[in-house]
This record gives sequence, C-alpha cells and structure tokens, in this order.
Amino acid sequence: MSEERFGEFVLVRRHGDGHVAELALDRPKAMNAVSTEMARSIAAACSALGADRDVRVVVVTSTHERAFCVGADLKERNSFSDADLVRQRPVARGAYTGVLELPVPTVAAVHGFALGGGFELALSCDVIVADPTAVVGLPEVSVGVIPGGGGTQLLPRRVGAARAAELIFTARRVEASEARELGLVDVLVEEGRDREEALALGERMAANSPVGLRAAKKALRLGFGMDLRAGLEVEDAAWRSVAFSGDRAEGVAAFNEKRRPQWPGE
Repeated sequence: MSEERFGEFVLVRRHGDGHVAELALDRPKAMNAVSTEMARSIAAACSALGADRDVRVVVVTSTHERAFCVGADLKERNSFSDADLVRQRPVARGAYTGVLELPVPTVAAVHGFALGGGFELALSCDVIVADPTAVVGLPEVSVGVIPGGGGTQLLPRRVGAARAAELIFTARRVEASEARELGLVDVLVEEGRDREEALALGERMAANSPVGLRAAKKALRLGFGMDLRAGLEVEDAAWRSVAFSGDRAEGVAAFNEKRRPQWPGE
C-alpha cells in the first residue's frame, strides 16, 4: 500500500495493485469539518484520482473514530465577511463536485456523524456503506442556510421528493437502522467494519473491466432523470465506446477460455 498526502487533511492510500484508491478525510481535531483548505485538498485529490487510469474505484473514508464528517467548518465560517463567503463558495463546491464527478465507481464508508456537507460527500458517492453508529442528516436550515453541496438534488434522487423535503425541512438526524430503511445508506455492516467492508466492495468492483466501469458509470449518471428513450440513447453511446475496446475482446476471450481476464484497460 502506498500513501500520498494532499495538503494537511486528506490522505490517499492505494491498495494492493493500486486499482482501489482510498480517499481518507484526515482532520481528526475537527471531526473532519470541511475548511477552505480541506475543500481544496479534496478537490485536488479527486482531480488526481480521476486522471489516473490505474484507479478503478475510489473509497471515501474517515480517520476519525466517531465521525465521517460533520460538514462545513462553522467556526471558520463565523469569521467570514460576506465577501469571504462569496470567495469561498467555488472552493467549497469544488470539493463536492470533485467527488461527484469522479469517472470511476465510488463508495463511502460511514460511521458516526455524517451531517450537512459530510453527508453530501457520502451522497456524492455511488454506494454508501455504513455501520450502526452512523448518524446522517442535512441540518442546514437549522443554521439559516440550505444544503449547498448537492444535497437538495442528490437526496431526492435517492429517496424521492417528499421524503427528501421532510428530511431537509425538519433538519433531523437519522440513525443507521432508519437510514437503511429509507435508502439514505445502502449497506449496513457490523460496527467498526464500514471501512473494511467498503474496501472489500471496492475490490470486487475493481476486478471488472476498467473501461466497462467508467462507461457504465457515465451511462448511469447521464441517463438518470431522462425519459426512457433518451436514456437508452445514452446507454447505446456508452456501449459503443466499449464494444470495440481491448477490454471487451479480453473479457470475451477470458470467458471462453475459462480464465480470469487480464484487462488492458483500453
């Protein structure tokens, strides 16, 4: 396993053959509250991972024992002038869109608090794995703002408009068991195993064609919300992008030869 730091608060670990990258939120003294500096680091890490063709899956984790991420750094925000807040906005957005726009499958490993921007980082991932200590929610209206890291758009896509409205308008926190029932998280695992299980899920994903994974994610993301006919055109374009690839040829050959594929990744 290799490690690389992006600023003070983000650690990227590459596991095994490097196909699974772990983006670890590492600001333990502040329960991973996202400061301006940390937002820049998240965006920089995502940019590097998205451009790395060896990376097939990204798993977002936390080094803090009691929190995934508690959201925006409100202590920092309290010192901001209006002009400061305006200047910081694109930096903050860059962190959330950085995770959301990763071209490979993404898995969030959540334990403890995942609130506000912290939950939005998880919502930006394709799959959320959580343990029983997880507490999630979008409490922004309780401090006079709204979810601004994608929450008003990503949450209804998961749970429907009415359920998202109830959760956002009440600002309530949801514990793990109810979160699983509502679809706020996808996989519930034993306490303390969220990171391990998320990485294992990432390894299972990364065993598949890197060309196929990227194309499938693109089709899923672009097609969602379109009418069926338009969505099928998106799917067809994604299929055409992989149908004549080296990965497709290797996958078919490996299947017929009853062996594990050796993906060329092109």
